[in-house]
Amino acid sequence: MLKNPYPGKFIVFEGLDGSGQSTQTAFLRDFLIGKGYQVVLTKELTKDSGVGKRIIEILGKKTKIEPKELQELFAKDRKEHLENLIIPALKENKIVISDRYAFSSFAYGVSEGIDLEYLMNINNEFLLPDFTIILKVEPRVCLERIRDRGEERTLFEEEEKLEKVLQTFQTLPNYFENVYIIGGEELVEEVFSKVRALLHDKLNL
Repeated sequence: MLKNPYPGKFIVFEGLDGSGQSTQTAFLRDFLIGKGYQVVLTKELTKDSGVGKRIIEILGKKTKIEPKELQELFAKDRKEHLENLIIPALKENKIVISDRYAFSSFAYGVSEGIDLEYLMNINNEFLLPDFTIILKVEPRVCLERIRDRGEERTLFEEEEKLEKVLQTFQTLPNYFENVYIIGGEELVEEVFSKVRALLHDKLNL
């Protein structure tokens, strides 16, 4: 992946559904705005594009396609996301925080039997975030959280599959710079305290 050449910073949160990415991204946005930074908070997959809408149908089990084709759709959606939102904001020296990015494709794609090298290749021309946090939460806990929110499970939300996803997530710091794993099962404020400490140490934010 390509190093960020723009003045803004690109920060990503990853993890299983139910691991707390959305909560932590919102906490970080509010914290950084409070420090005077311009912040853009975004999320993958995008829901406004035609590609994003098709992926939502597939994840909701309304349409079925081959796993490789699904990951190619994710890459197409990611390309549009970068070109239309992320890169323009980085050029304006804004901090972009994304709830999910290419690392989700790696972890979830491998759980579907796709080779990691293939997944890396189709995302190879995209930006490498300046800072990525993977929230480690056991699949059982994530599924309980999803159930407690009253949400239906999507295509990937089965415990055995999520075990494989988590295993791949935990290997990603071996392949990419600036990827960190922190525990996400504590109180959300305690998790954010760890996020804040890492950000200060690595990006001086």
